[in-house]
Amino acid sequence: MKTIFYHRGRGGHRGYSEGSIFTHASDTDRLNVRQKKCGDFFSFLFLSSASSVVKNVMNLLLCLFLLSSCYYRAPLLDSEELSEKTKDSLTYLYERHYTWDTNLEVVDDSIALERLPIKDTFIQLNKGDKVVVAEFAIHPADSVDSVWVKLAHTQDEQGWIREVDLKRSFVPTDSISQAIHLFSDTHASYFVVIFALFVGVYLLRAFRKKQLQMVYFNDIDSIYPLFLCLLMAFSATIYESMQVFVPETWEHFYFNPTLSPFTVPFILSVFLFSIWLFLIVALAVLDDLFRQLTPAAAIFYLLGLMSCCIFCYFFFILMTHIYIGYLFLIFFILVFTKKVYRNIGYKYRCGHCGEKLKEKGICPYCGAINE
Repeated sequence: MKTIFYHRGRGGHRGYSEGSIFTHASDTDRLNVRQKKCGDFFSFLFLSSASSVVKNVMNLLLCLFLLSSCYYRAPLLDSEELSEKTKDSLTYLYERHYTWDTNLEVVDDSIALERLPIKDTFIQLNKGDKVVVAEFAIHPADSVDSVWVKLAHTQDEQGWIREVDLKRSFVPTDSISQAIHLFSDTHASYFVVIFALFVGVYLLRAFRKKQLQMVYFNDIDSIYPLFLCLLMAFSATIYESMQVFVPETWEHFYFNPTLSPFTVPFILSVFLFSIWLFLIVALAVLDDLFRQLTPAAAIFYLLGLMSCCIFCYFFFILMTHIYIGYLFLIFFILVFTKKVYRNIGYKYRCGHCGEKLKEKGICPYCGAINE
């Protein structure tokens, strides 16, 4: 009869002995196992560190792309075919955002141009007068603004003005630039806000008394009105972000506007895409609105929708200026996503009243049986 003995080995492992026969792993085997484990561990550390480095590099490249895509590209002036005047004009366009022969219009009640080098002689321009940029000059000794611009109203009426005064008192003659100026004008903004508040309060009272339909509250059967408000909030956030972080990009666009989102920096492209999408969704809102409501109810709904869009515009501009508008925008996106998800859950419509149903059966609105 053979007896098997159990006893502990060096590493705390259980060994077996049958007579004088032991089944312990040799020190060499244990060393090989430990070396393999250490090798696997260091390989894991190397792969983890390599993955971390790759992620950091990708994030850095993404940040560089986003930053570089927020600015206009500098003009290429290496071509020998370009004349010196053309090179100077392109340089002024890139640095000052406008150049020779840029057409401007007076927006102040009146403005005076100095007839330099003759001192104390001025040319008076009135609101609506148009001028053209004729020349640039640098006066380093001027403590107010070293850049002076010569403007020509007629062949005989030409004078100089500081660039800071020019940007405050003149606007480009392009219709897009003038629309931007009108929309961003302080007095116009106050008027629009007061009008929106008045209409909003009036509609809120009417909503409580007559249960009028409004955006999000007792809304129509469509996601487009809330999507329109979200697009307005998104556009306002992008607009104010440019004002805060890359004002030079917006100023260049202001003097050289375009409606094409394919010829501008990335951030402006996103802004223009949101504007175009806003117009398309607005048409979809009108289509849904006049199909579901009477003309009178649709007009009241449109007034409320306009008030909501105006409120979103100014609210997100103010909040983005203090860097918390992005949090409100994320919350708005979550609210919109929740509504979209809720609408997707309705797969059927009642054949009698037309209301949405999640499943076939008895309609909870009119009691009709749908099979």
